[in-house]
Amino acid sequence: MDAVPIGPARRALDLALGLPALALLLPLLAGLALLVRITSPGPALFRQLRVGAGGEEFTLYKFRSMRTGAAGPEVTTATDPRVTRIGHTLRDTSLDELPQLINLVRGDMTLVGPRPETPGLACRYPADCRWVFAHRPGLTGPVQLRATELAAPPAESAGDPETYYLDVLVPRRVALDAQFLAAPSLHRVLGLVLRTAGRVAASVGSALSR
Repeated sequence: MDAVPIGPARRALDLALGLPALALLLPLLAGLALLVRITSPGPALFRQLRVGAGGEEFTLYKFRSMRTGAAGPEVTTATDPRVTRIGHTLRDTSLDELPQLINLVRGDMTLVGPRPETPGLACRYPADCRWVFAHRPGLTGPVQLRATELAAPPAESAGDPETYYLDVLVPRRVALDAQFLAAPSLHRVLGLVLRTAGRVAASVGSALSR
């Protein structure tokens, strides 16, 4: 599968926003890493292979939100017992994804695009949805902004969350990605980035007020 290039303007925007964000958020990243380490045994960062543009695999970075060594399906439900207490907060606020700024600067990801998928799930996508892997995955995007309903199966699907994810959620996600990828202008990229920043700020504010 050939990769679809994002273009020099969007790559320049990735670096123009990604590099300063990584520098400015360094104290927060260090603090969150320490919090993960002291609240559950294991490393602060979670590393996992994901599918990048053209089907090329890369190592994605996130703050660890699950217990180390806990086995289970590749898909996480809202009530997954593997998620640590601090992990729930990190996931609810999307702060667990801040280390992906490293992937953004490296060029593994772009600001706005499809959610990066694991190889194990990618190979099980419906045939008419696999075209999405030609595109570079994004730090955010229309699917990420609807994470509550599209990122993870509901708790009632806990018996077989992977099947629900692949058969129900993936086609909906890919349809949303198609709408953005049909015309990924800088104006739309910036709009989605601003909406994401607002959503994260609101989530963090809500978590702090509890």
